Amino acid sequence: MSRPMKRKLVSSAALCCAGVVVGAVLFPVRTGAAEKSPKPWASKVVSWNEAKGPTADWGEIRLHFQGETFATQDMLTGIAVVKPGKALHGAHRHAEEEYLVLTEGSGTWHLDGKEFPAKKGDVLYVEPWVYHGLSNTSDKPLTFVVVKYNGKGVTPPPRPTDNRPDEL
Repeated sequence: MSRPMKRKLVSSAALCCAGVVVGAVLFPVRTGAAEKSPKPWASKVVSWNEAKGPTADWGEIRLHFQGETFATQDMLTGIAVVKPGKALHGAHRHAEEEYLVLTEGSGTWHLDGKEFPAKKGDVLYVEPWVYHGLSNTSDKPLTFVVVKYNGKGVTPPPRPTDNRPDEL
């Protein structure tokens, strides 16, 4: 059974964490409220120009798909272009699994308290509640693809009780 959709505001740093808001743009999130769930997506292509998303001092992100598919809920897919010396947000953690694919540029991966060089062609997988992030430490734009989701019928692990913030 999928959970219904409800719109709510969260911090802009929560884009990759919750996939909900960037600036003043609202995006749907799942809640326990008794609202009608939308129909899962049909197969289609969403072009760069069709994808919407905000710009900020760090760059821009275009959100291609959000919501529910046949096997996933809370799906978020998008492409971000990060300016030199910037990051979309700091290292963070969340209940969803996530993949980041670095398609252009270079920078620094942040994974579970460690930093690694990030280069074109790298793919990062992050399990639930592990701190992660990507910073552009170069003098050229960095482009990455994000895919973040919870699987239907799979209960995400509970938030750790370590009293640490979800964004560092």
